[in-house]
Amino acid sequence: MEVAPSPRSSLLSRSNFEATPPPILIDNGLAVLENDKIERHIMKNIPGGHNLFVQDKDVAQRTENIYSRFKLMLLKRDDTSKNTLLSLLRKINDHLGERGTRFLTGDTMCCFDCELMPKLQHIRVAGKYFADFEIPDELEHLWRYMYHMYQLDAFTQSCPADQDIINHYKQQQVKLKISRINQEVM
Repeated sequence: MEVAPSPRSSLLSRSNFEATPPPILIDNGLAVLENDKIERHIMKNIPGGHNLFVQDKDVAQRTENIYSRFKLMLLKRDDTSKNTLLSLLRKINDHLGERGTRFLTGDTMCCFDCELMPKLQHIRVAGKYFADFEIPDELEHLWRYMYHMYQLDAFTQSCPADQDIINHYKQQQVKLKISRINQEVM
């Protein structure tokens, strides 16, 4: 079984960050194209695959707003938005400390980890670059969690380079400025 990128046209005109195509799962010649079908296929056919899709309301609540708060912090760059993001990071840190596990729901990685770690990477890289925001060293459980994630090939091989993350947010800022100019003209 392999996960292969789907073909896209005009990939050469895009940056590396934008060119990342959605996954396609190929298992014994069978192509699975949609995310939810890929998840079901993994749960049914891969030993231990059911562990990836753990349901945990507490983890879901603690992680659900992290990216929107990060984006707001990048937009406003004020103490209030930074403190709101920091509060969410502390809740995740506290959760990891209470559980005492390597990952959010246990000692095996699950879907929540696959969703959270890329967001933490963006917070770490773009937060520092655009808003001088850093994840505090005192959040030791969160840093330990990130350390464990950085040890996984699944993360390191799919993680965009820091410069690609920065370029992505620079492009977002340009789009936002153009949108504001268009609104002023109207």
